[in-house]
Amino acid sequence: MSTGRNTAGELIGTFDAVILDHDGTIVDSHDAMVRAYTSWALEYGIELTDLPYFLGRPSNAIAEALVAPDRQHEAAQRIEDLEVADTTGVRPMPGAAVALAALPTHAVAIATSCTRPLLEARMRAAQLPLPPIVVVREDVVHGKPAPDTFLRAAELLGVEPSRALVVEDAPAGVAAARAGGFPVLGITAGSAPKALNADIHVPDLSHVSWQILDHGIEVRIHDESLAQG
Repeated sequence: MSTGRNTAGELIGTFDAVILDHDGTIVDSHDAMVRAYTSWALEYGIELTDLPYFLGRPSNAIAEALVAPDRQHEAAQRIEDLEVADTTGVRPMPGAAVALAALPTHAVAIATSCTRPLLEARMRAAQLPLPPIVVVREDVVHGKPAPDTFLRAAELLGVEPSRALVVEDAPAGVAAARAGGFPVLGITAGSAPKALNADIHVPDLSHVSWQILDHGIEVRIHDESLAQG
């Protein structure tokens, strides 16, 4: 079975499984995220200029960096509440629905820095299905850029890291995958290839074809010019 626009193009590898990041990879939640962070910053007296660096990081990491110790737990929960409540405009990234429909449920996972409630809220808003295997921030001790999230996903999938392709859009996520020994496909919708430093880069998953074979998942890039690190 083959999916995507076609199966022609540059073959980047054959893998036993694919592990997908969430925000910026399969779901575009940028505008909702900015609204939630802006509301939160105003409530807690945080300078808005301090926020862009923290976009996409776990709420507890943001609170620890920007809020006094005695208010960090409360502040982290407040970010979470604001993000879960506001999913207006959250939509699937190009190619995400095709990827989730094409990849076998036993060979695909989502590994994210989101909490489970936030992941579920955004996937519902984007009208994307959750695969059976999902690893969220509360499932691991150390979040990205530590490799724990991806290693746990590989463990649940029953595959070796070297045989699981990680798809990521954030430098911290790419670093996490590399630290775990995973090959990495970088999504450049929000970051330049040089900043991501993945093995291969594409603008989004609409540039990728998935061919499901008896011996694994062939992954191809439609435009050969894109299949460069």
